[in-house]
Amino acid sequence: MIVGVPKEIKLQEHRIGLTPESVKALTDKKHQVLVEDNGGFEAGFTNEDYIKAGAKIVKTPQEIFKTAELIVKVKEPQMNEVEMIREGQIIYTYLHLAAAKELTLGLMKSKSVCIAYETVTDDTGRLPLLAPMSAVAGRMSIQAGAHSLEKNQKGRGLLIGGAPGVESANVVILGGGVVGENAAIIATGMRGKVFVVDKSVKRLEELHKQFGDKIIPTDSSKADLNKLISECDLLVGGVLIPGAEAPKIVTKEMVKSMKRGSVIVDVAIDQGGCVETSKPTTHANPTYLVDDVVHYCVANMPGGVPRTSTMALNKATLPLLLKLADQGYKKTLQENKNYLAGLNIYRGKITFKGVSDAFNLDYFSPSDLLSN
Repeated sequence: MIVGVPKEIKLQEHRIGLTPESVKALTDKKHQVLVEDNGGFEAGFTNEDYIKAGAKIVKTPQEIFKTAELIVKVKEPQMNEVEMIREGQIIYTYLHLAAAKELTLGLMKSKSVCIAYETVTDDTGRLPLLAPMSAVAGRMSIQAGAHSLEKNQKGRGLLIGGAPGVESANVVILGGGVVGENAAIIATGMRGKVFVVDKSVKRLEELHKQFGDKIIPTDSSKADLNKLISECDLLVGGVLIPGAEAPKIVTKEMVKSMKRGSVIVDVAIDQGGCVETSKPTTHANPTYLVDDVVHYCVANMPGGVPRTSTMALNKATLPLLLKLADQGYKKTLQENKNYLAGLNIYRGKITFKGVSDAFNLDYFSPSDLLSN
């Protein structure tokens, strides 16, 4: 199969779909890999690295989209890329369609086969292709929050860990999943006073076992969320409904009640955000103020550490990619229900319920479509 890896063009996105090591895994199996010129440069991978791995370097994305049977990316296709996608072409990347109606309609019109990293599951119901970037984003959320708390960033002028004789900052993490767990790793390491809020008592027990008294596990059904948010210095939004738009947990009124210079890092912004006042930002201009509260809502946080992110992502995405290249999408998806969960759009039809529900569009069973 011909696999194409275009350079990412989303603003401030420096990751790339494949590492040279992943390219070699494909070329060793006699697949052809096309990589756009200097596509991996910002992640620390040179054209020479890819050539040594067996790839062919091409000058333009147009050549890749015109030639490749399978496109591997990191971020969702931008609209000028959507125009290049061909009918039946496999698109394998993060899509986050429930927060992107124009993209959804564009991909439907292309009649391509769109497999989203973020909805592929495993046998436990977890999201193994989303997890590595959630881990990176969770860890970065505390770094970003700590920086945003500095006075010259319009924050409260607080150090998360306090100082001798000075109390630590209050860090509230909404969601105890991969984002929340990794945010807690860094926040506790910085000696913050860390509250982790989740609706699952079982998950809270797991986190308490992991962190001990370094965190305060908080049951969302019993907590006074208004009080918790009004008293926090740093709020991290890590709430996720797989493949669907993030629920708005934090209202405008809650934001108004927060202290001047406190910080919100909405990691759920890729799926629309879990804070009513959130809107996507970029690494170039990451923050804005609402009611004197600093909002950090960068929609591709792991893009800020592209080498770490690309390598972590490839460890998760490569097994399915090799299957797709070796035996085609139909056999691969029909054989594995976890892989099938990644199919979001199939030749003009939406095959993921969370996406169809978000836009009130018709849903089609992926297994039924593939069997025809």
